Amino acid sequence: MKHGIASATLSLSCGLTCAGITMTAQAESSVTLYGIVDAGVEYVTHAGNDGGAARMVSGGKNTSRWGLRGVEDLGGGLKAVFQLESGINVANGSFDDGPGAIFDRRATIGLKSDYGQLIFGRTFTVTFDYMLPFDPMGYAPAYSWGVSSTASGGRRDLIFARSANAVRYDGKFAGFRLGALYGFGNVAGSMKASSKYDVAVGYERGPIAAVVSFNRQNGAGGSIAPMDPTDYIQGIHAGLSYDFGAVKAMAGYRNFRRALTTPAPALRSDMYWIGGIYEVTPYFSLHGAVYHQDIKDASDADPTLFSARAQYALSKRTLVYLSAGYAMAKNDQPVSLSRDLVGAADTQAGVIAGLQYRF
Repeated sequence: MKHGIASATLSLSCGLTCAGITMTAQAESSVTLYGIVDAGVEYVTHAGNDGGAARMVSGGKNTSRWGLRGVEDLGGGLKAVFQLESGINVANGSFDDGPGAIFDRRATIGLKSDYGQLIFGRTFTVTFDYMLPFDPMGYAPAYSWGVSSTASGGRRDLIFARSANAVRYDGKFAGFRLGALYGFGNVAGSMKASSKYDVAVGYERGPIAAVVSFNRQNGAGGSIAPMDPTDYIQGIHAGLSYDFGAVKAMAGYRNFRRALTTPAPALRSDMYWIGGIYEVTPYFSLHGAVYHQDIKDASDADPTLFSARAQYALSKRTLVYLSAGYAMAKNDQPVSLSRDLVGAADTQAGVIAGLQYRF
């Protein structure tokens, strides 16, 4: 009998010890599965030479995606981190960034401490992340020109959203947020060809927030693409917001320049936007913005976009939204509501009814 009690006690002790070890391991290291599934139905005018179109769209409010993020406590305030993230086209189930691009949005590993975070791999630029909170439409794939516009044919005067082969640092110090990124060109014999660099400084105190950034991508040069005439592309960005409580006002600016290796003049433009978010209730909000681009070259399209969205949260994870936009350009230049498409006329109007789930 004593032997049976001793065995039971030993078994219970071992079980509790093993459980303790498991709980400790779980506390020190974790991996999280997350994502967004976003789809809607859109009607847009001047979708092509044959007129308007009714279609299903993936990511009307936010790009659909899934990802894994992990963290391990290494002790002494130091943590190891990783993140893998893939875009999804909900309309057809394919990768959002094309065949084979399984983790085209993010694929990073790094270290984090009280002094900041340092990561390596493919990641979003600091300009993209730091400017994102200053676009009332949240850099939506549809009806936002915060990332780029398509005012003159296939021309895109844009923010570099992502960089491969990158080293990125972020830190926060007494209200200031500092970020820097360098993207290796990985070109033999040249540190300059295809390289990127990006720096940003943000500040937040009470209801006021502001950011400024500078980014540049050097051309590929003759070592990779002899037909590419780009010498460099650079952007200067600034954002400002003020939170009144139920209403948050935002404004943004981008100066864009694409210098060429040919005698042709550089492509230049200034983008301005202003707008805000009105939290009508904790579940219902209204978003609105006006974007205007001043193009400096001969096309002189100077397009403007009026954008609005109403969204209602059905739960903490699920919301429905209705977005509408109207874009126009001068001098018969084609214009598109969405940053990734080219319009077929000098005006375009559209509306999207969509559903989004976050996990």
